[in-house]
Amino acid sequence: MECASGAKVLNFNLERPTRPMALVVPRTVGPSATRTAKSILAPAARLMGGVVTLRIIVELAASLAVPTLPLRHNPPIPPLLDQMVAVALPLEVRHVTPMANLAVVVLLMDIAGKPPTIAVLDAKADARIPPVAEEEPRRRLPALRPPRLKNLFSASQLQLLVPVPRPLTEPAVPPTVTRSVAIGHRVAAAPHMAYFCGKTTAHCGTGCQSGPCSGPPVQPAPGPSPAPANPNGGTIKIAPASSTNPLVQAGVPAMHAGLMQNGRVVFLDKVEKFTQIKLANGQWAYSAEYDPATNKVVGLPYKTNAFCSGGAFLADGRFVSIGGNAPLTDIDPTVGDGFTGVRYLKRSATDASLNGQAWSEPGNKISSARWYASVQTMPDGTLFVASGSLNGLDPTEPKNNNPTYEILNAQGISSGNKIPLEILNKNQPYYMYPFIHLLNDGQLFIAVSKSAEIFNVGTNTVTKALPDLPGDYRTYPNTGGSVLLPLSSANGYAPDILICGGGAYQDITSPTDPSCGRIQPLAATPKWEMDSMPEGRGMVEGTLLPDGTVIWLNGCNLGAQGFGVAKNPTLEVLIYDPAKPLGQRWTTGPSSTIARLYHSVSLLMLDGTMMIAGSNPVEQPILTPVPNKVPSEDFVTEFRVEFYTPPYLSGANANKRPTGVTLSSKSLTANGSTFTIKFTAPAGNKAAKVALYHGGFVTHSLHMNHRMVFLDTTGYQAGATSQTLTVKMPPNHNVAQPGPYVVYVTVDGVPAVGQFVSVA
Repeated sequence: MECASGAKVLNFNLERPTRPMALVVPRTVGPSATRTAKSILAPAARLMGGVVTLRIIVELAASLAVPTLPLRHNPPIPPLLDQMVAVALPLEVRHVTPMANLAVVVLLMDIAGKPPTIAVLDAKADARIPPVAEEEPRRRLPALRPPRLKNLFSASQLQLLVPVPRPLTEPAVPPTVTRSVAIGHRVAAAPHMAYFCGKTTAHCGTGCQSGPCSGPPVQPAPGPSPAPANPNGGTIKIAPASSTNPLVQAGVPAMHAGLMQNGRVVFLDKVEKFTQIKLANGQWAYSAEYDPATNKVVGLPYKTNAFCSGGAFLADGRFVSIGGNAPLTDIDPTVGDGFTGVRYLKRSATDASLNGQAWSEPGNKISSARWYASVQTMPDGTLFVASGSLNGLDPTEPKNNNPTYEILNAQGISSGNKIPLEILNKNQPYYMYPFIHLLNDGQLFIAVSKSAEIFNVGTNTVTKALPDLPGDYRTYPNTGGSVLLPLSSANGYAPDILICGGGAYQDITSPTDPSCGRIQPLAATPKWEMDSMPEGRGMVEGTLLPDGTVIWLNGCNLGAQGFGVAKNPTLEVLIYDPAKPLGQRWTTGPSSTIARLYHSVSLLMLDGTMMIAGSNPVEQPILTPVPNKVPSEDFVTEFRVEFYTPPYLSGANANKRPTGVTLSSKSLTANGSTFTIKFTAPAGNKAAKVALYHGGFVTHSLHMNHRMVFLDTTGYQAGATSQTLTVKMPPNHNVAQPGPYVVYVTVDGVPAVGQFVSVA
């Protein structure tokens, strides 16, 4: 019997009421597979009233063809389990090495006490093998966790829909479930992160905490749309090695990054077995300061592990990293626990003595452990810190998660209180590294998974639940990118937000999403305007340019975030022009030759070019690919740095820069006050703009606090080479929070070299 979903129905006629048990076995036969099968199946069979031989299990597993899903943070749980709750009690498997190829076996036990039989879910045929006695391993059976089924299931006939493997290039098919009467149940399964599937409308279905889906189906997301090549798409070049050491490039893996006031870029990484720089204490450096003018890089010590932290710039200009992960004392005993760590780095545009100084960690902590937390600067300079894992363990287990937020004051010191945030709670396990943007009314736009809302921090209330974003998951471990598009007074600084990319589940086989959703959250009736990139991308990140366009870089076409779970790197630059009509916004630029996968960054430099760095998709650095490894080690730790020259500085535009930019003040206030800018423009100029730009804290495709405001100006004289503009600052801190910014002057779209200012 064939079904519309492309699955086959396998019928099991049962003479007696049964108690089904779903189990996991490795498909690939080998030493680790044998150990795993033995550790899982034998004690389970004992519990069910019989035992099975390892030989039989391995022979059966070798021929199975059921697509499944291993998790990086959790022993593998097949996607069938989350949709099989009507017929199976899932077995929670702990402390088992994740494997790429798994299969599902259902153990059927006769309640009357007869030995169990084994039903193998295969797209071709089913099999029943009688049990054979074997010595039971001395291993305690993990706990059973029935998500919805409380009682034993009884039926005269059982029907299971078993998915037939599809080409990996096809989009994931959402699970669909229908229930029949007492004759039996019909269950269709699709890959999923785990059987814990959240409580939102974006996570509904039989087996989910929210129950079956109700209401009309979500609008389908568009597939990839071809985009023309930009006639002047720019160029990408690999930066030369350090001027003082030809063997050093970035110095450390670029997991986190920020452009500092001295024009240099700070990279921040986790504890590693090796990097490119040794510190004075003999340990490897896990942070570095990179000078793009000389390609010189120096190591920066820190005291706590910054692995997958969040961050921001404080109002006083300091760069802060918040949260992290556990110490690895066997690698470096000098670096402590970073789960509650707070790290500060101070740099200056005028005080060169600060260059190369270490991170400061005075010892203050956040209120609770946070790994993969997002940070948003509020109008008063305080920090909204949200989400994170408590321990780095399985995110499908709520006890491991921290779906809360806390407030740090303007000096980066925690209030000591954590407050539940329901959008994170409902969207577990897709709750980490949420997208957060400050809106012009002082509220926050928060998006996680496929859900979004407007949240009032002052009253701790959701003021508007926004429509679900069609398509796949958009946040970790299938993160796309999110950009707050340029703000201006032309529409009252109304926010316009674009989210692109994503994926279906955390595995190297996961398809990625080409679709983008654009929304004006404060509109009377906000809705997602759907668009799409030329290809699906996960781990893609958007960076604003001073001319108002957005550059999308990095990522993969297949896979997800995590160690060794991505391939098919997406190398091409995508250029998005938000001012153009729908269907005409995308063009393509040049392609890199370097894969930028998990733990990559991109950010705008003072000269208007973009730095591209990072990619460390392995648990510990490797310099040479290792084929046929699970998880994959096909892609190395990348230390090379690239610079992308956008269209506005390519070709003839390279000689059209405004020069001699002079600001009347570099200490500015977001209260509608004015300052002046003098500069020299090329002959024949037609238009000039001034952008107030904040690059933010960059990590894992997120650019936390990233924003740009086009400032109102008067005094421009078309064609004149000597220009003096009077520039009006934003009206309040809802539009421009306090902190460091860069002022870019553009003439006919070509930027001058930017200058750092401080906004109070």
